[in-house]
Amino acid sequence: MDLDAVRTFVAAADAGQFQEAAATLSITQQAASKRVAALEKDLNVRLFTRTARGVTLTIDGQAFLPHARELLRAADRADASVRPGRRALRVDVVNRRVATAVLLQDFHRTHPGIELDVVTLDADAAGAIAAVEAGAIDATFHGVPPHQQIPEPVSTAQVIDEPHELLVGPHHPLADAHTVTPAHLAGHRIWMPGLTDRGEVADYYTELATTFGLTIDMSGPLFGNESLLDELAGSADLATLIGRRSRYFWPDNYDLRRIPIVNPAPVYPMSLIWRDDNRHPALAALRDYLASRHPNAPDTVVWTPKWEQRPVVSTTTLRQKRK
Repeated sequence: MDLDAVRTFVAAADAGQFQEAAATLSITQQAASKRVAALEKDLNVRLFTRTARGVTLTIDGQAFLPHARELLRAADRADASVRPGRRALRVDVVNRRVATAVLLQDFHRTHPGIELDVVTLDADAAGAIAAVEAGAIDATFHGVPPHQQIPEPVSTAQVIDEPHELLVGPHHPLADAHTVTPAHLAGHRIWMPGLTDRGEVADYYTELATTFGLTIDMSGPLFGNESLLDELAGSADLATLIGRRSRYFWPDNYDLRRIPIVNPAPVYPMSLIWRDDNRHPALAALRDYLASRHPNAPDTVVWTPKWEQRPVVSTTTLRQKRK
């Protein structure tokens, strides 16, 4: 159905005249009359009774009018769903409890007028990059190893350096420590179930374990964060690793301890991933915000994996990428 004809029909029904409808739509009166005549021909009914003083709706016109209005509303919604600046910015944060979600929430607090659609794709870097390339999401956060293929027009920029903390229950031998070093963790079982198929994340923890002689157990299914926290609370030997800005909540009786890891602090660098040809104005605002927040000055010696030991993208570079 010709939406221009439908729009002209609605304008004429509201105005009661083709002349006024044409002026509203910035077309000639003859063009307005032809549009409505074509619509009547397609529907095989008369929508208006023409008189010297204007037009009035026929019974069929009255029946069609509410549906015509809904057609135009649907068209407007469809247009808004894809037009940059009129739809929400869709961002994958990987997990709503980790630093990416926290940082995106901080961005929302400073830009409350920007509408966000926050999603959590169950994908590694390759899958998330494919989602960005396909336009399923506007941006995502992931570690991006050098061997990861980045198709044009997708770009990446490192924006988060997330130091780790050790999370243990009150009966763990390290529970009362103020800080720990990677050397202190040798011989302790670090349990991180469900990571064996997580691509670059599994690669990171494998390299971390190899570098410092750690025992990181990634086997077994993950039954959810609540289940993991419950296991830690009652164990004298289990520990896990979480990001410094991750948000985890548990009952007071669990008495779990978050202990910073220092000298060196293992850091998982994460990059923002987006398409260069994405003109959504909120994406530009997000990239400017991340540029202003990175790099973070480290408060201790840090360790990063070999696959991420690359020059840090400066604020200027990230803004240049936006342009």
